[in-house]
Formats: sequence, structure tokens, C-alpha cells
Amino acid sequence: MLSLPYQPTESVKQYQFTGEYECKLDAKGRLKLPAAIIKQIGGDGNLRFTINRGFEKHLMLYPNDVWEMKTNEINQLNIYSTQQRQAIRYFYRGATELEIDAAERINLPGSLMEYAGIDKDVVLFAYQNQIEIWAKDKYDEMLDNEPDEFGSIAESIFGGIKPLGNLHDPM
Repeated sequence: MLSLPYQPTESVKQYQFTGEYECKLDAKGRLKLPAAIIKQIGGDGNLRFTINRGFEKHLMLYPNDVWEMKTNEINQLNIYSTQQRQAIRYFYRGATELEIDAAERINLPGSLMEYAGIDKDVVLFAYQNQIEIWAKDKYDEMLDNEPDEFGSIAESIFGGIKPLGNLHDPM
């Protein structure tokens, strides 16, 4: 029986990335990470990442300790199940380790840039413990296609959650 999510036996830093950043790649395909993201990573020397394909036509960037946690989760899947084996393949496709250089840049692999349609202008969308890297035009297109009924979607997902510290609820 599959028992997700993975519970790490060693401590994994609790990242809480937040932000949306427009950036430009240099001529060699290097991306300078914004100072705000570097600050959110913290000064513990973890300047190594793994990048892979995202669920849509974008890239996912993970600090290496987060990547290890995610791979431990995916490695619990059953390789004898066609659907789970395909999920494993999709997850690992294009996965590449990256290291920040002295100028706080990462070099995006050409095959991944091609997959995501990235040329020069990108948007970094940072949330939870990961960073999505989008071609700016594809990101703008995704935003233009946000559903009009987002309020209804949010209500159906979060409507039954009782907020903490609600002063208007007498318990």
C-alpha cells in the first residue's frame, strides 16, 4: 500500500517562497535570481537546485533538499503500475541539478528552455517550497485564462474551513 506523503527522517528546511518576479535571461541562458528569492533561501549555503518540467509548459525549480523530499515521495510509487510508472517518468524528465554561480545566476538547460518556450523574458512565480519559471508570454496567457468564477472555486475548496480566531463566532 502506498503511504504518501513522505515523512523525512532528517530535517528539511521549511521554505515559504512568495512572489512574482519578471526577469531576463542573458545571452548564455543564465537567469539571475532576484535578491528577494536569495533572501528567502537564507544564508545557510544551500545554493544548489534541481529543475525539471512543470505540469504545464513551464519549469519547476526546487532547492535540493526539497527535491530530495519530492523524489522520496515519487520513489514510493509502484513501477509495476503503468499509471504510476508514467508519473515517475514525467516527474524525472529533464531533471537537472543546478548551482548558483558567484553572480547568483543559474544556467537553464537548453532542452528545458525549449520545452517551456523560454527565450529571454521570464516570470518566476514563487510559492510554498518551489519556484515556477515561465516564458513571460505564456505566463501572461495563463493569467488571461483565469476562470471568471474563481470566487466560486475558492468557496467550494475553502468554504467549509472554519477560520481561526473568528471573533464573530461564539464557539
